[in-house]
Amino acid sequence: MFGCKCFYRKKRDLLAPYEPETFSLPAPLPQWPQGQGFASGKINLGELEVIKISRFKFIWSSNLDDKKKDVTFYKPMGIPNGFYSLGHYCQSNDQPLRGFVLVARGVPSESEVADFSTNAASPALREPLDYSLVWCSNDGSEENLEGCGFFWLPQPPEGYKSMGYLVTKSARKPKLDKVRCVRADLTDRCENYKVILDCSTRFSEFPFQVWSTRPSHRGQLGRGVSVGTFSCNSYWTPGPELPIACLKNLDPALPAMPNCDQIHVLINHYGPTLFFHPDEIYFPSSVSWFFENGALLFKKGDLVCESIDVGGSNLPSGGRNDGEFWIDLPSGDRKTSVKRGYLDSGKLYAHVKPALGGTFTDIAMWIFCPFNGPATLKVGIMNIALSKIGQHVGDWEHFTLRICNFTGELWSIYFSQHSGGVWVNAYDLEYIQGNKAIVYSSKNGHASFPHPGTYIQGSAKLGIGIRNDAARSNFFVDSSTHYELVAAEYLGDGVVAEPGWLQFMRKWGPTIVYDSRTEIDKIINILPVMLQYSVENIFHKLPVELYGEDGPTGPKEKNNWVGDERG
Repeated sequence: MFGCKCFYRKKRDLLAPYEPETFSLPAPLPQWPQGQGFASGKINLGELEVIKISRFKFIWSSNLDDKKKDVTFYKPMGIPNGFYSLGHYCQSNDQPLRGFVLVARGVPSESEVADFSTNAASPALREPLDYSLVWCSNDGSEENLEGCGFFWLPQPPEGYKSMGYLVTKSARKPKLDKVRCVRADLTDRCENYKVILDCSTRFSEFPFQVWSTRPSHRGQLGRGVSVGTFSCNSYWTPGPELPIACLKNLDPALPAMPNCDQIHVLINHYGPTLFFHPDEIYFPSSVSWFFENGALLFKKGDLVCESIDVGGSNLPSGGRNDGEFWIDLPSGDRKTSVKRGYLDSGKLYAHVKPALGGTFTDIAMWIFCPFNGPATLKVGIMNIALSKIGQHVGDWEHFTLRICNFTGELWSIYFSQHSGGVWVNAYDLEYIQGNKAIVYSSKNGHASFPHPGTYIQGSAKLGIGIRNDAARSNFFVDSSTHYELVAAEYLGDGVVAEPGWLQFMRKWGPTIVYDSRTEIDKIINILPVMLQYSVENIFHKLPVELYGEDGPTGPKEKNNWVGDERG
């Protein structure tokens, strides 16, 4: 009643469990400057202290036909005295072992120390009352249960939440002291993130899925803390709220976040090299170079424009993107040269913020290009250079480093790609020197990618869409040395002086409406009839700039300035 057909493993498999390679960054970590709690190995969440465990012991592994989709389940090892497991860990076998789970112990707050009776009645951690069997890899047709996995959900006491599941190789319930539940006020909601194991497509009668999880409330104001455990269900549609939760950081000081000195060492140590395409003609520049070389401020209804001060001090500050002001290129002979940028002045603008409740640090690295060039359409083996479609004045792009605050390790990088993006784990990155990764900027559009190649914005399956070409060249910016720290709000007012231009909430380019439909129709009409419908559909799904030029807003007006990245 609980599961799909048994993932039965041969006896020799049971004696030799799969052991993936572990991943370490290419170079040793530096000695971090002195600070409060960054890279200290422990993080205080208010009434809980947590440690990241990355040593595991094999429990059970699936045995699918496609070995690349096999998943192995582990329990944490080397838990220090006084700390308790919150659940088990799993990952796909096609990646190095570099996950983690948090273990926790209760730490009385000042108010609890004053009221000992309250602390004794409702401790931060308690054993579960029981376990419920969620799924097992035997549907009852096999008498021999050897090699089968059993998935257990801890049943918490009233007022407590479970943080994860336990997996065993036996039908006997785990002992109650193998895991702890957390008092509900110390937890936050979590959600399913990515599917790790899916056997519902193979055995539709008994669907079962395993997911990674993440806090529902993220971004620099979110206080949800990822525990590293997984979620699973044996139903087609799980309920609106998962039966497990994540932790919540109740310490407003976020003591594990890096201080200003530590931020600079982090960027010096991990700052990627940003490579531009060898055929790129629209390069980045510093914002000050753009202003110095004639960028103009326009106001709606005014015929006369205004030069912009080198620091942007005369730009209207604050407010919202109401269309009342915008920035444009200089007129006359300087327009063409400014459009092409000035690579030697290019730099990354760093915004540092808490992630996952202050257990990670996000360093968003923004790059400015005075101009975004027109796109190239790919239709099968044909490449069609578009004359205007995709181009606009001003282009803000970014990538984001995610740093583990327990150790100071680079955990992943987010590559922003037009209206979306993707997180890439540290073990899937290319490195150029030490622990400095490579980021590839696409030709004309400047989207970020982890590897060279041609990426299709549209339908990669059909080979139809806008090309994003990324390749290494002699054109690059080293963000570990060419950067400016422009914001880190958690450090407090005035610690990082934000430049005046950062407060400009309007567009960094004009809005120009033109008849792009004419160019699109010309392209569609020269294509074979069998492709015309597919190409037209893909054009409809592409961003609105296909119908004119529309300058972007600045970094502080983007959703991910306060919120989490899209992906």
